[in-house]
Amino acid sequence: MPPPLFSVQDFATMHNSLFPINIIVIIALPILDTDGRGIRSYLLTRSGLFPERADLRSTPIPDSKGLSMVTKPESVAAATKLLFAFALALVLIASPCAQAETFKVVHDFTGGRDGANPVNGFVVDAAGNLYGTASSGGLYGNGVALKINTQHVETVLYAFKGGQDGSGPQGFLIFDTAGSLYGTTTAGGAYGAGTVFKIVGTTESVLYSFGRQNDGASPVAGLAFDTAGNLYGTTSAGGSSGNGTVFELSPPSQTGGNWTESVLYSFGTGADGATPVGGVSFDASGNLYGTTSAGGAYTLGTVFQLTPGAPWTENKLHDFQNADDGAVPYAGLIADQSGNFYGAATEGGKNGGGTIFELTPANGSWNFTAIYSVPGWGISGSFRNVVFDPSSGNLYGTTHCDGEYNSGTVYKLTPSGRSWDYNLLYNFKGDHDGLYSFSNLVLNQGKLYGTTKYGGTKGNGVIFEVTP
Repeated sequence: MPPPLFSVQDFATMHNSLFPINIIVIIALPILDTDGRGIRSYLLTRSGLFPERADLRSTPIPDSKGLSMVTKPESVAAATKLLFAFALALVLIASPCAQAETFKVVHDFTGGRDGANPVNGFVVDAAGNLYGTASSGGLYGNGVALKINTQHVETVLYAFKGGQDGSGPQGFLIFDTAGSLYGTTTAGGAYGAGTVFKIVGTTESVLYSFGRQNDGASPVAGLAFDTAGNLYGTTSAGGSSGNGTVFELSPPSQTGGNWTESVLYSFGTGADGATPVGGVSFDASGNLYGTTSAGGAYTLGTVFQLTPGAPWTENKLHDFQNADDGAVPYAGLIADQSGNFYGAATEGGKNGGGTIFELTPANGSWNFTAIYSVPGWGISGSFRNVVFDPSSGNLYGTTHCDGEYNSGTVYKLTPSGRSWDYNLLYNFKGDHDGLYSFSNLVLNQGKLYGTTKYGGTKGNGVIFEVTP
């Protein structure tokens, strides 16, 4: 008996690369069974391998990491004929496979000087260059600020030393009008509780070190500017009750002076919210909006508004209940051109993988609507801000540990009347393509860019590109 061309294990690793996600192909082919007893006939589809007479409407989709099937013996003569049919089918579909590719890795972190384990996305300059951070790695092992040019070549702008300059940047970066970059580190600084920093070219300066009394600690999110050049952000801990803060940093009145921090709000004993992980956003009236990942009436997080004054006043806009509304929002809020805000909760919802929600103004108050429940489980949902495309009205986001391989996804939500249509753009396999995206996405020249914390050839994360 001549040896077969492929075994079941071969196709378990091959079938996902043979067919693009949006094509379903059914081919009968002979394969040597795992027990070595002979050649048996299988149906090869984009979802996996099935016995030739299996009812595909009721047969569970197998996991490509391990297949278990009941098969029937086939003759060698029949097997030989089927091999010819299979070879012809491969020729017919080879060209569409190459054209359907929409995902690629543009940087594979080595864990050395280029950084490792990014947990956020990017800001884009006018030329299309990307700027972001990696939370570890770099020359000193404490993270880097980096640039990816339009040819996808990385330049490390600054390697954090882990001392007073900061350590472990996790938030996104923002630009000022002069092109300088601003961000936060979760640790390091003069008091070990994190920093706000500025980078001009490749020179870093610390604008503020957290950890003095009740000023906040451990900022995880990025920052926001107001029209006067003041910076606003959150700390996930610290403050008068240890549950985090919303703060303002005011620039010095003279060149070379110190920036001044003001705590606008300290989250209290829990009912008002606790542990903000996302940043804050402005409305046209100068109010601030954000989320807390814990606290509130049900201890599952809140959406809040802060109105200016002496002191600033918090208004809770929503208490998450872990029902259809979702729970545990780590993401902040982003606004559309009509003044509506969008956010994400990492768990709950009808489909179990968190929700995407909308806040719409209504006669001096706000209406909360869960516009979509993401497929998933536990806290598998969107960790960072969704991105709004004003030209199409679409929302784009990532999830960090759901999908076909429990490794995260990239998705699109398209408005359709009073509902939203979900489109899966990519399923991370948890291998060289990346594993666990804690990233926001950024649109750059019609493509989406983001990061995964792990995966890649060295396991230190990747920067990816998706064409939606």
